[in-house]
Amino acid sequence: MGSDAGSGGSDPAKSAGTSFTVAAAGDILIHPPLIEQARKDAKAEGKQGLDFYRLMAGVKPVISRADLAICHFEPVVGKPNGPFRSYPDFLVPPQITTAVKQIGYDTCSSASNHTLDHGQAGVKRTLDALDKAGLKHTGSARSKAEADKPLIMDVKGVKVAQLSYAFGFNGREVPAGTPWIVNQNDFDRIKEAEKRARAAGADVVILSIHWGREHHPEPSSAQIKLARRIARETGINLVIGHHAHVVQPMEKVDGTWIAYGLGNQVARHDVPSGLTEEGVVGWFEFHKSGGSWDVKARYVPTLITIPPDADEANPAPSDAVQDHRLVDVAAALRDDKKLTPEERARYRLAFERTQGTMLNRGAAQDGLKSLEDLPG
Repeated sequence: MGSDAGSGGSDPAKSAGTSFTVAAAGDILIHPPLIEQARKDAKAEGKQGLDFYRLMAGVKPVISRADLAICHFEPVVGKPNGPFRSYPDFLVPPQITTAVKQIGYDTCSSASNHTLDHGQAGVKRTLDALDKAGLKHTGSARSKAEADKPLIMDVKGVKVAQLSYAFGFNGREVPAGTPWIVNQNDFDRIKEAEKRARAAGADVVILSIHWGREHHPEPSSAQIKLARRIARETGINLVIGHHAHVVQPMEKVDGTWIAYGLGNQVARHDVPSGLTEEGVVGWFEFHKSGGSWDVKARYVPTLITIPPDADEANPAPSDAVQDHRLVDVAAALRDDKKLTPEERARYRLAFERTQGTMLNRGAAQDGLKSLEDLPG
């Protein structure tokens, strides 16, 4: 699945028996500074246009190692040469989908509060771009037939279904005559979608869900209530949450892992808060145990580096961060010998703060830990 799937030869999930690994990451949002970064990176390679690969390359080793890698594609895709728009009505370069595929992602959830930013045409353009890049997708649809067909992928011989739902669409109504265009959060609908996936042959069902309160590291009472119903009243095997743009905890509820919020995978908000640059890749090891699945949960703290604002009158210091880059924090601390003391301190803060958030609903007692320890 992932573009280098199986390259992690020492993975515990590669042992005997039916098993596979899933990597799932947070929101992909392309703000204007990231478009400029892609233009700068393309130029450095002697190319025209936009290249988002170098922006995201820091997580390729972990994403491409998974047997199934799931992205959350939040914005609407525009035309290759623009115009592009930022919040509140995102219109982003389709070139980002190519980079997402190059990093090793296999599939993307596409239901978010921005899905309907540009109506039915925007949904079609986005899904067409994901198709062209070779990425599977679910959550929004171009037709009723597409919406009605469960997304089921063969992962090492296991049939894995992905569902994708969102709480709402920033006040926009679903276009008349297209109730199937995007999935909206509703327990009964989610439960019914799982039943359809099982009837279509799914052995495992993973739910991507857009919910909660932006910029709040604690899950809301509504998130917790819905998570408990899903864990206790459906057979869904894993819940991965999005929308807050900051990391929220993981918790095991009646045997089902809930990742309340994975933060941002890549974004560059107008006013970065520190927390909005931090994210996690959730790493889940599925093992068949009798007639059921045992899931071990791990996490990989990530960070988006942001260059300081600068101009001719106020140039950035020579040792300042030069580029927007998505970083695997532990891997960078282990391997990057060029990090300044300030960068090392920032990376350690990201790791430790993410760890504190991940574990603050008691998940350590259920075995949650980082995929790689913080280097000494």
